[in-house]
Amino acid sequence: MALKRLNMPVFGLLMSLKVWYWYYMSKKATRYLSGAEGGGSGCRVVLADASGKTLGQGVAGPANATTDLAQAIENLRAAVKAAARDAGVKRSALGDSVAHVGLAGVLNARVAGRIAAELAVRQARVTDDRVTSVAGALGQRNGVLAAIGTGSTLAAQRGDTVQCIGGWGLNLGDQASGAWLGRALLEHVLLVHDGLAEATALSDTVLKEFNGDPGAIVTFAARARPSDYAGHAPRIVATALGGDSAARGLMQRGADYLVRALKVLEFSDGDVLCLGGGLGPHYAGFLPEDIRARIVKPEGTALDGALALARAALERGA
Repeated sequence: MALKRLNMPVFGLLMSLKVWYWYYMSKKATRYLSGAEGGGSGCRVVLADASGKTLGQGVAGPANATTDLAQAIENLRAAVKAAARDAGVKRSALGDSVAHVGLAGVLNARVAGRIAAELAVRQARVTDDRVTSVAGALGQRNGVLAAIGTGSTLAAQRGDTVQCIGGWGLNLGDQASGAWLGRALLEHVLLVHDGLAEATALSDTVLKEFNGDPGAIVTFAARARPSDYAGHAPRIVATALGGDSAARGLMQRGADYLVRALKVLEFSDGDVLCLGGGLGPHYAGFLPEDIRARIVKPEGTALDGALALARAALERGA
């Protein structure tokens, strides 16, 4: 009876407010964060709830925006889909999420904007992978991150200021990287063939893999991508540790580049050094003792950094 006496327009308003409230709370309860990082060897995505708790992860192929932008977008989307599936969440439910994506080869705002638009989420900030790598590795510490994987880049963080070196891609840079090492190894093999360098067990093995034909190496190089060259890096590291002079020479050349870069970044006694990426830690033994003494373990990965940046954006009211 009390319900019948309620003014119907007021009742309708209350019901509308109730529906809106539950809709809002439902959207708020299912808000997601996502972080992504990628480069020439592949990309990874982590999906988390608003508190930062990991719900699922996904991986996909190469995602270097300079090498192949279309491929980078395709693989990033595939990794997002895989992370959603791992979390038991429909891909369509991620529309209200906040994402931070750090990919190698994002060199300008136009490229970043195109990638962000493809993600179809409420807010997606896209940067190059240096931003996410520094956030993950250094946290709040002053120091330098040398991120050495398929590609290479160095970044010095002091307070809120970040100064970067490298990250220009294999055609014009990426010194000390896995791709750079692999290409340098094939260059060395051709020099050996021409009588301009000394043969080693490593150079002999590589030439045999190309059936003793230097022309086959040239054919390979004409179509090779950075990830193809980087495939040679693990055995360069292994044979360098085993004493192969060619491999040790290549590793030392990479380490010498890192030393020069640290000088430009004004690496000082108050700084720490993180050697990140799949290849970075292997350079420790080729660096001078005073630099080795300041090497510390990274606090986290580039993927951790991407998720932390996404969460910070959400907390700022994204």
